[in-house]
Amino acid sequence: MTDVTDAAAPDGGHGTARTSPAADDTDAQVGAGAPERVGVLGGGRMGAGIAHAFVLAGSQVVVVERDEAAADAARERVAASLATSVERGWAEPLDELEGRLSVAVDVAAFAGCGLVVEAVPEDEGLKADALARVEAVLDDRAALASNTSSISIDRLARGLARPERFLGLHFFNPVPASALVEIVLGDATEPRLANDARAWVEAIGKAPVMVHDAPGFASSRLGVALGLEAIRMVEEGVASPGDIDTAMELGYKHPVGPLRTTDIVGLDVRLGIAEQLHRELGPRFEPPALLRQMVAEGRLGKKSGRGFYDWD
Repeated sequence: MTDVTDAAAPDGGHGTARTSPAADDTDAQVGAGAPERVGVLGGGRMGAGIAHAFVLAGSQVVVVERDEAAADAARERVAASLATSVERGWAEPLDELEGRLSVAVDVAAFAGCGLVVEAVPEDEGLKADALARVEAVLDDRAALASNTSSISIDRLARGLARPERFLGLHFFNPVPASALVEIVLGDATEPRLANDARAWVEAIGKAPVMVHDAPGFASSRLGVALGLEAIRMVEEGVASPGDIDTAMELGYKHPVGPLRTTDIVGLDVRLGIAEQLHRELGPRFEPPALLRQMVAEGRLGKKSGRGFYDWD
């Protein structure tokens, strides 16, 4: 998954994100162009956010989870997000929005989808296996995407029968509040699919950026570099987390500083991305000892109640 700010940060603390029109207190509807039927594999925070975006865009969305309990939790997660949109002025009634959402526990439910987005945890083996299982039930011209924040699209494509219909759609966390989607093109990705993906991202009210497959893409690579250096500064006693964040917020106009962003994204998430980039790009992305220590102690940031800040 990836970094983001309380208001609109990307997953992994990658850069600055604008607020998405879909999350604003407005009754304006996003434009046409989203696939008629969309699948999302994984109904956690990221998957639920992706499902929410496509439901608002008018797509029929099916979320597939590992078991009935997880599927029910995913439905509740998306429904709560849709209810918030209605409370903020979304024109359609909640029952109509919920009518476009279904959940299942078998990837066979993706049959007939024009697009399926994989949103399982950031583990290459897990994603590769999930993508192959999903591809097996899709039509030849259906599009398959991974919501990875750092894993090579070309490597993931090696296990697929139709790599030309595969690409990365890197959403940012929290999806409803973030305006950015990074479209990651592999060597085999069809130009037409790249164009379709841009239209889909615009249809859900978000801004696309196009990048070619490279370690960390654009957002994770830059965001993690800044975050790791901020952690090293804390480790070396250069300044407090609050003062480091204030320097970036006031001096460089970042909406949220790199250490607060790390807390929001999750220190474990940031560590996983840093380890991936360290393997790919070398010692400049070596995780600081302080980051490893905090993760080992369970200080994961906002989700655990404590990281660089106290969230209780």
